[in-house]
Amino acid sequence: MCLRSGIHEECGVFGVMAPNPCNVAGISYYGLYALQHRGQESCGIVVNDDGIFISHKDLGLVSEVFPPDVLSRFPKATMAVAHTRYGTTGKTSRSNCQPLEVNHQKGRMALAHNGNLSNAAELRSKLELSGAIFHTTSDTETIAYMITRERLQSSSIEDALSRAMNILDGAYSLVLMSSQKLICARDPYGFRPLCYGKTADGTYIVASESCAIKAVGAEVIRDVEPGEILIFSKNGVVSRREHCGKKEKKLCVFEYIYFARPDSVIDGVSVHSSRITAGKILAKAHPVKADLVIGVPDSGLDAALGFSRESGIPYGIGLIKNKYIGRTFIAPEQDERLDHVKIKLAAIEETIKGKRVVLVDDSIVRGNTIGRVIALLRDTGAREVHVRISSPPFLHPCYYGTDIDSEEGLVACQHQIPEICRQIGADSLGYFPVEQLHCLAGKNGFCSACFNGEYPTKIPGNTRKDRFETRLSELAK
Repeated sequence: MCLRSGIHEECGVFGVMAPNPCNVAGISYYGLYALQHRGQESCGIVVNDDGIFISHKDLGLVSEVFPPDVLSRFPKATMAVAHTRYGTTGKTSRSNCQPLEVNHQKGRMALAHNGNLSNAAELRSKLELSGAIFHTTSDTETIAYMITRERLQSSSIEDALSRAMNILDGAYSLVLMSSQKLICARDPYGFRPLCYGKTADGTYIVASESCAIKAVGAEVIRDVEPGEILIFSKNGVVSRREHCGKKEKKLCVFEYIYFARPDSVIDGVSVHSSRITAGKILAKAHPVKADLVIGVPDSGLDAALGFSRESGIPYGIGLIKNKYIGRTFIAPEQDERLDHVKIKLAAIEETIKGKRVVLVDDSIVRGNTIGRVIALLRDTGAREVHVRISSPPFLHPCYYGTDIDSEEGLVACQHQIPEICRQIGADSLGYFPVEQLHCLAGKNGFCSACFNGEYPTKIPGNTRKDRFETRLSELAK
């Protein structure tokens, strides 16, 4: 559910490689717009103008950071990388805006990263002890250091990246740019999505999701395989696969449940279809007598439709989201008494009043927001509210790119389902069965550690998402 303060995904990455100079900044702008759902804290674009990097990065939404006068300052060029961020590692500040730019003895690099390293703290500590000075609190800078260190001993940037991948552990979908090449890579587990496509004029596009490739008028070619490195240059596209097949595929299953846009296709599976399937399974697992099925906008709508189709209960539009309120919405202190859910969501009385309602949402993290939505429906006249959740209960931290870094605050860790049902004010509550998650991912292997605690990598010793910032706060005491 987009309105809650619970789980968030880290970011979206985007890259452009054109055969001739063109408006690559404009292409990147529209690509970031299509990926805005993956991060709303900051964004940035770096353009490569014949080896000269021109960049603009700032806090805010894509439309706020890149008004027309800013976009018009970018020159026509052949390459660009772009990024939109929700920070799970590192504080919200301009210093953590990506793409990250690096100057070193063998040239320049701009790097955009989606995911979290599970060994970031360990690597950063070793780098600091060897004399490295960090300017951000994001583990993306750790990746940049590792690639740069290997670049000084390698004949090419792709060799350096390949060598760095022997050391990096955890989730990383990367798009990086040197003076001559655009390169993308996906970690050997394939935790986070990455794909590429091509326009009719021969421009290559790399993006976190297929929806961004289509948004700029390109055709999707395929997903980048786990462990694969793709090098785009004036000589064409080269695939390096020395890291492929070394790990069992572990795509984050929550990409299908919530993170990705419904019109995206990830590793051959339609996100929309996956969510319809989730709703159908929910209807079988937790049947209920009701008059109406509604979804919480936006990520609960597809699952609600699937629930309706399987159960035979009519589907309706019962909640409307205020589309003009994003993450920039700030509640004045004097208005804290107001229910901000009612500002962001409106219930349609004609649809709701007097009905037994099935309310479908993608997850419950802390339980606060879903409780307010239920109260809103009851205030609108709902006779009963039965909640169905298209994911299993969150029981464990995630180390691969979401902001659930501990069990603290997770309502399912503190209470059994009947207690949660009472707390949120529902008449009944049913979660998606964890044993049926495979039905959402097709034939893809997937990570569901946040639901069952089965981690694909070694659990990091330092699990703080913001180790550097915490240390400063402790020193200030």
